[in-house]
Amino acid sequence: MSKFSHILITGASSGIGEALALHYASKGTKLLSICGRNEERLEIVAKICRQKGCEVETKILDVTNKEDVHNWIIESNKKMPLNLVFANAGVATLQETTENVHRTFNINVMGIVNTILPTIEIFKQAPLSQTKHIAITSSIAGYHGMPTCPSYSASKACIKAWGEGLRLNLKDSGINVSTICPGFVRSRITDKNTCPMPFFMEADKAAQIIASNIEKNIGLISFPWQMRFATWLGSILPNRISDFIYSKLPYKV
Repeated sequence: MSKFSHILITGASSGIGEALALHYASKGTKLLSICGRNEERLEIVAKICRQKGCEVETKILDVTNKEDVHNWIIESNKKMPLNLVFANAGVATLQETTENVHRTFNINVMGIVNTILPTIEIFKQAPLSQTKHIAITSSIAGYHGMPTCPSYSASKACIKAWGEGLRLNLKDSGINVSTICPGFVRSRITDKNTCPMPFFMEADKAAQIIASNIEKNIGLISFPWQMRFATWLGSILPNRISDFIYSKLPYKV
């Protein structure tokens, strides 16, 4: 059984967000507040969660709209105090066009910021005895700038660093923070990939790993371990060596 009675998830209409919603609905969570941009997909997720006995509130939302996100989180908390907030919404850049690069940073960075700041605001006002946890979805790609997806990896590196810093910054406020760095997990993002995806994982398995580590209050949830080790090693190698290695990676087409 989950210790979180009210969980909010952005980007819950597919991929890891969807899998997390389904996982927690089956673990006795009382209320799920979930958002996405596609109403049809989001309602399908909500329907399955309700069939598992969980109450679900849905919201069609653009996470780059700061005011709308703020209002949704505040209103969600009024229905039942939030315990766990997943800042999960994200996109792939695909081709590095000016429009796509701006979109990547707006959603993957500012969408996370728009979700986390009001959450911190309400968590700081909550009793210390209340369970309060923030989870930020970054990526294995955030360990090092990737020539195959420079904007995506940069956006994920930004929120990885922010999440790691927030964990210690908010510790005395009784707010736990976990930063999630998955490798290749089935989603609408990976469905578009044309490059090799080593250690590919189904979303339900990723959700189980994430939920298990959040229950233990692990700060950095990075998996699979083979990808974590390889990207960590790449991040500490001298540039001359890492440049050579990363230059050999296959590009998306």
